[in-house]
Amino acid sequence: MSKFATAFVILTLLGGSVPAAEDAKKPGTPATDEGIRFFETKIRPLLVEHCNDCHGEDLQESALRLDSLQGILTGGKAGPVIVPGKPKSSLLLTAVGYQDNDLKMPPDDKLSDRQIQDLTRWIEMGAPHPDSGTVKVTQPRNQIDIEAGRKHWAFQPLAQPAVPTLDTPTKNPIDAFINARLQKNDLRPLAAADKRTLIRRATFDLTGLPPTPAEIDAFLADDSDDAFARLVDRLLSSPHYGERWGRHWLDVARYADSNGLDENVAHGNAWRYRDYVVNAFNNDKPYDKFVIEQLAGDLLDSGDDWKLRHERLIATGYLVLGPKVLAEVDKAKMEMDIVDEQLDTVGRSLMGLTLGCARCHTHKFDPIGHDDYYALAGIFKSTRTMETFKTVAKWYENEISTPEELARQKEHEQSVAEKKQTIETLVATAKSELKPPMGETVPKDVEKRFPEKTQAELKKLREELKTLETNAPKPSTAMGVTEGEVADTSIHLRGSHLTLGDVVPRRFPRVLAGDEQPPIPEGRSGRLAFARWLTDRNPLTARVMVNRIWRWHFGRGLVETVDNFGLQGEPPTHPELLDWLAIRFIESGWSIKTMHRLIMSSDAYQRQSGFDDHNVAVDVGNQFYWRFDVQRLDAEAIRDALLAVTGTLDPTIGGSLLQHKNHEFVFNHTSQDKSEYLSIRRRSIYVPVIRNHLYDMFQLFDYTDASVLNGNRETSTIAPQALFLMNSELVDELTTAMAKRLLDEEPTDTDRIGRLFTLAYGRPATDAEATRSRQFLTQFQSLLPEQTDEATTHAWQALCQAIVSSSEFIYVR
Repeated sequence: MSKFATAFVILTLLGGSVPAAEDAKKPGTPATDEGIRFFETKIRPLLVEHCNDCHGEDLQESALRLDSLQGILTGGKAGPVIVPGKPKSSLLLTAVGYQDNDLKMPPDDKLSDRQIQDLTRWIEMGAPHPDSGTVKVTQPRNQIDIEAGRKHWAFQPLAQPAVPTLDTPTKNPIDAFINARLQKNDLRPLAAADKRTLIRRATFDLTGLPPTPAEIDAFLADDSDDAFARLVDRLLSSPHYGERWGRHWLDVARYADSNGLDENVAHGNAWRYRDYVVNAFNNDKPYDKFVIEQLAGDLLDSGDDWKLRHERLIATGYLVLGPKVLAEVDKAKMEMDIVDEQLDTVGRSLMGLTLGCARCHTHKFDPIGHDDYYALAGIFKSTRTMETFKTVAKWYENEISTPEELARQKEHEQSVAEKKQTIETLVATAKSELKPPMGETVPKDVEKRFPEKTQAELKKLREELKTLETNAPKPSTAMGVTEGEVADTSIHLRGSHLTLGDVVPRRFPRVLAGDEQPPIPEGRSGRLAFARWLTDRNPLTARVMVNRIWRWHFGRGLVETVDNFGLQGEPPTHPELLDWLAIRFIESGWSIKTMHRLIMSSDAYQRQSGFDDHNVAVDVGNQFYWRFDVQRLDAEAIRDALLAVTGTLDPTIGGSLLQHKNHEFVFNHTSQDKSEYLSIRRRSIYVPVIRNHLYDMFQLFDYTDASVLNGNRETSTIAPQALFLMNSELVDELTTAMAKRLLDEEPTDTDRIGRLFTLAYGRPATDAEATRSRQFLTQFQSLLPEQTDEATTHAWQALCQAIVSSSEFIYVR
């Protein structure tokens, strides 16, 4: 019996009929006598007994009132609880049916099947009520005013601001904007920093490494007016630049080498995306192309250029890198959870909007409707992110085999086919030569009748075939997406796939894209159109990225909430400067390196980081940039600097250090920890990022969580950080290597002390520091039982460790 027939029988036994969907009554239509009688005898008593205590005149939990038609149709914080004529779209039935583990009403005792059937029938009838036709149907609570929302500063089109005119002209327009605010607030900017400070600041900023003594000497010797500009150009051309700034983007892309959550399996090919990002920054890939490739690289026409095609396929790993509950029993929920994670990442990283907040209801603060969310969700639901949802689910990977690999695969397939043909020929020949006794048919196990020599040959050939098939060359793959089953998505009431509302055509948020949008092309997910809209007509894209660049230079953004430009985010301290930078960014061809040159050539960037009593009294937080804020190195830069100054850094670029095969289980409650962090001497960007088991040093120094994007790492100062520098095995090993380096390379203690301070701090030791260092070495060695070469090394190791454990080593001013 069909579901419809079953429902018909049930409702007929209850004394009613099943109305056709097109006959469902709209709210506001007068009810029939039969409908009112059904409500009064079946529904009102049910509501009074089970619902009105919490959703009645005296108390309205979740702002929901069920003792009036007005309250029922208006709904509560989660929106309308019924859709007349559409039981499957009515949240009330999801709640009373206990379909959603997070929403069960009444909470203590589930309604009887008969009562649920009555509610279902009532909604199918159009929710008849004595007030039907007389009550004014108001807008649901979750409706938003799009026109009012468009007045928010972040949703305004980019406007070319006039560069302020000052009594003292500036070479860089950035300083005109900054100095205008300084003058307005009676603040005196500090003078320019000295050259030693500048080279250390700039080198850590652009490469994440300290300058070498030779680089410092060369910069100090350059007296030309463009010495700093040429320093910046040299740093931008270094391959280490991409490693440093690529790592910033990986924070935003929530990069990790494992899944985390319930099934912590290895992202065995995630490193390809990481290397793509490093190369993109090194090659100054235009940011608009960078965005489009990550969202829709698989949809771009690369012609016959297989390298470009592979690069673009790898770029789409951005959409796959997020953590997933791979053992989720409810596959439909898993799919929508993945879509939600993608939308949250895309929204915050590229648009500075918390789109994920609109999954369950219209955004509480920003003008992003519930329908806006599912219009975008349809784009990503039409995208294939997963290979299979079967436990343990697997993400999708694009094949990126090179022509040489494809040739080897073809050669292998030919070898397999030839081996199979040899076996078939041998069997056929042997069968033709076999003459069974008169009246006897050929048995199924005919090969047992073959001569022993033939059987032995067959056994050998089949073993060779098995070995050949087992050792088949595996195609190279990369985490990424492709087009899936294209379809629009229904609104999920309260975010649940168990209660579906109207289907929403795929489109972009109305507050930014307008109410009249061209439809997504037939048969296309809409990812490419979305990516091009982001980079062509969305004012947020450029604003968000230049703000990120500014933050990574200065330690905080012009908008401090770098991942949230919505109504709950902070407004920009310098709105005109932000728009001026965004427009310049676009005009430069979306060149990030051009933005570096522009920002770093400003007086604001090159100021001292000193103190001024008057300025602090006016602007204690330095929001107007009268000084350059002292910044602590992040976790990676601390580790990389230790490797660099101790001479142990392996500069190899790219590749994977992960000790696990793709999809293999990594560290959790049942598997073995194969991490070998201590022995790795590569830069920190290549250290595997294992969710649920981050490298302890990284955690200690405020590393990103890696499960969610974070464009604004916090900086803490806690005792365990100092204890790590003083007691860890890593620092002990590295400073021992540094001590040996100094003893081998420098002839005297005076030279060694000078070299030590220049390596660690970028400056020579003062007379007082040199004296104290010599006293330390003497006193330390006197406490050792024997005066040997080993004792000398031990003393120097202790001095090196004291130097790199200081604030001056891990802070940049």
